[in-house]
Amino acid sequence: MDPTCWRLTLTLVVVMSSTYDTEASVSRHMDDFIAAVKQLEDGVPGADPVAVLQRLRWAAGLRDPFIQHFLGDVDSSGFEMDARLLDYIRKTVPYRVTDDAREEGVVLTSDGTSVALRPLLLGIEAGFLSKRSERVRGLYQLTLARDLGRSLRHSSPLSQRLGPDGCWDSLTSPHVFTLSDTPTLLTTAHVNGGMDGVILGMEARTVRLSSLLTEYYCHQLDREGLDAAPRLISRRRRGNFRELLVPPTLVRHVMKSVELQRRLERKSKMELKERKQLTAAVKEGMKEFVHMFVDCPPIIPRCMWGAEPYRGTPTNLSLPLSFMYIHHTHSPGLPCLTFQQCSADMRSMQRFHQVDRGWDDIGYSFVGVSFIGDYASSLPSQHSMGLVRDQLASCAVGGGRLKANFTLQGHRQVVNTSCPGDAFYKEITSWEHFGEVKKN
Repeated sequence: MDPTCWRLTLTLVVVMSSTYDTEASVSRHMDDFIAAVKQLEDGVPGADPVAVLQRLRWAAGLRDPFIQHFLGDVDSSGFEMDARLLDYIRKTVPYRVTDDAREEGVVLTSDGTSVALRPLLLGIEAGFLSKRSERVRGLYQLTLARDLGRSLRHSSPLSQRLGPDGCWDSLTSPHVFTLSDTPTLLTTAHVNGGMDGVILGMEARTVRLSSLLTEYYCHQLDREGLDAAPRLISRRRRGNFRELLVPPTLVRHVMKSVELQRRLERKSKMELKERKQLTAAVKEGMKEFVHMFVDCPPIIPRCMWGAEPYRGTPTNLSLPLSFMYIHHTHSPGLPCLTFQQCSADMRSMQRFHQVDRGWDDIGYSFVGVSFIGDYASSLPSQHSMGLVRDQLASCAVGGGRLKANFTLQGHRQVVNTSCPGDAFYKEITSWEHFGEVKKN
């Protein structure tokens, strides 16, 4: 069994035997949710994935007119479900953000990202139904378009319409997820769930739903990392979504979702002027959406890897920066392949820098990008190098953090060190933006 999903053998018992007296007592990890799905499947032997998804939709109360327009109502006659399982689903799947910035209806996944279950499940169901009719219907509307329309039509700055991410109260037994900034109508976890719903909806095939989710969220990387990993796994979320996304098409889905919602609420059609203004706002907002969630790589917040607080008072940098420096950690000497190991490596490096060296914080920042491992005689994975060379740098330029004509250098070019290792330094000399140190 995949070690990253070891919880699956245990949580089946937990779901059956535990009572959930409070919201905080419900374990919100994807492994636990997959175990609940498996329990549901075992209770209806032979049921196809659509039947299982419909039972989940019924149990979670996902039956508003917008959803029913695309997926239809659920005939619940003959439905039987264990009371504890029903209670678990009702407390885990429905989505909302509370007044104290707690995001509910989201789960922690084994790769360290958080995912909203509602858009994920609706997208998969829409995908399976589309396979039956050979016509994709409602996939984008149910996963992203409706909520993008709600978010982007507001007059607030774009930075206040998308995101934020957040932090769990525990990584081993997550119960409460709190957003790190002012809540918006489209948080990072909601977008993750929406993108996964689109990806898995497009890839829907006749397998058990629990198997589909396990393959996607629980794949364990081998020593070659993502270079040898399958295409359809959650760690490749943004790359897979990028291949499917056509921004003008998503804009049209957003506009159609707004118009459908108005009809369902028995409101009058938008006037031509209002429609043009909204279309312009959605097109502009779509650029920011693509930048944040497609062009840029996912960033794991400090709280998620267990960072200690910054010591002292940080000095803010003047943006945009002119340089990006490449490091390797040397120790740890091997690249990390799991969220747990990467988090442990980050804590180890921070402890060494803060405690042993007396620095204010871990010595790598946006100015200095460090690859975990020792690259004196070998190279990082092609995936990780491409992530920094192509995506992170482009993201930083697009976000106003790096100048378009920035210079990339190795750590050894500015101080007396072997960093980032002989093999890796030779590699980066061929990268775009690499520059020699100017001598006076």
